Amino acid sequence: MLASCARLAHHGKPASRRILREAAAEDKRWPGWEVVVGIEVHAQIKSRRKLFSGQFTRSDHEASPNMHVSAYDAAFPGTLPRLNPTCLNMAIRTALALNSNVQTRSSFDRKHYFYSDLPSGYQITQHYSPISLGGYLQLRNDGHRIRIKQIQIEQDTGKSTFDPRLRTSLIDLNRAGTGLMEIVSEPDLRSPEQAGDYIKTLQATLRAVGSSDGNMEQGSLRCDVNVSVNRAGDAPGTRCEIKNLNSIKFAQIAIVSEVYRHISLIENGQKVQQETRGFDEARAETYSLRSKEDAPDYRYMPDPNLPPIVLDQTYIEDVRTSMPELPEATRARLLARGLSDRDVQVLMAVDAGREVGFDGKLGQGAIAVTHELLGQLLARGWSFHQNPMSAEHMGEFVDMVQQGRITGTAAKALLRHMLDHSSAAAPLEVAQQLSLLSLADDTGSLEQWCKEAIDSMLREAEEARQGDSRVLNKFMGRVMKISRGRADAKGARAMLQKLLSR
Repeated sequence: MLASCARLAHHGKPASRRILREAAAEDKRWPGWEVVVGIEVHAQIKSRRKLFSGQFTRSDHEASPNMHVSAYDAAFPGTLPRLNPTCLNMAIRTALALNSNVQTRSSFDRKHYFYSDLPSGYQITQHYSPISLGGYLQLRNDGHRIRIKQIQIEQDTGKSTFDPRLRTSLIDLNRAGTGLMEIVSEPDLRSPEQAGDYIKTLQATLRAVGSSDGNMEQGSLRCDVNVSVNRAGDAPGTRCEIKNLNSIKFAQIAIVSEVYRHISLIENGQKVQQETRGFDEARAETYSLRSKEDAPDYRYMPDPNLPPIVLDQTYIEDVRTSMPELPEATRARLLARGLSDRDVQVLMAVDAGREVGFDGKLGQGAIAVTHELLGQLLARGWSFHQNPMSAEHMGEFVDMVQQGRITGTAAKALLRHMLDHSSAAAPLEVAQQLSLLSLADDTGSLEQWCKEAIDSMLREAEEARQGDSRVLNKFMGRVMKISRGRADAKGARAMLQKLLSR
């Protein structure tokens, strides 16, 4: 089974629609079986304040435990909820981006269960009357439309951490009460790869509309995956839910593990029990958590402290008109301007296609800058969102490269400096301060640098005069070093050839 999980990477590469559809119908990993997958995504709403308390939100890694907790978050008696309108707006944005039908009337329910990280003993959610119903998300790789069942607003719980040394569970309520969107898909996915594509496409959509960061590694997007198997042509089998998957890779491996477990049980004459399971990342296997609860087990009831949300169509249309460009529209725009699919994927991966705002003529300059920027961020262990350069500075940087005001070598030096010394100064101003601007029209300086390079490499100069053109690159490197990258490469090469021919 582990070997099969290891082969997962080979199935994640883009392929034609025909190949993927055939793979979904007859997967060579489990011939004769069909896989049915549905996903519940819990996306943290991008808001500075929590859903009902007004307390500032903070990620777990940004603050000490229990430093951002209001009396309401800690379930003190007598405290009352008050809906954060920003969270509502972001949920409506998400619904519109997913072609979902925003409901003009929705309401909140209490979902009762007793965990130590849930002080009130219930979670406020929208199980019966969600903010939106229906919709779909079109996958990027194979074009399939995955139906959306509903989108609901709910509050997050706290975080419990078990200390094996003390044999004690520690509770952090910083996250308690943070706004979430639960996006529930229909069981339309038929492979682990489709599930991964769905999560990636949904991430891109949430980031595009600004409703969620979608960072699985930081916990702002988590997935619960429902998996069932059946013999080809039979009705879907008993489903099991795998909770709290925090990476696309682990989600895919968990699905593979669960599929093989179901098949093994059925082939050995056993029944698959409906249950909730966890995922052991080290062993690449799922494990039982508890029997699957149904709605009666949670004792849902309307929340008596929160009135229904009533929206008019004017408000919904105002949100629609304020929506930014969606990923597919951005992709089509960039492809239409002559960029390759690979370059578009790079820009889309870091949102640079929208943030830089370059036009078609500047496309290759933007690509060059973005590739170099990604390399520099990777070397520092930073994500793109930690990039200290603003979108405006990125655009000016691209202009400077494209217009030849700064050479490629000098551009790299300038980029490194701006990353290491963050300031409000524009790239052009910093380049002037560091004397990095190109001197393509300064033939006097160019000739002086070339003569200095030749005088420092007399043996190579003689070889060049005798017809060895390969040493010219050594002179180019020396000129660039002497000029600190400001020399125009084409002009420097011509000047060197002129001087060495004498």
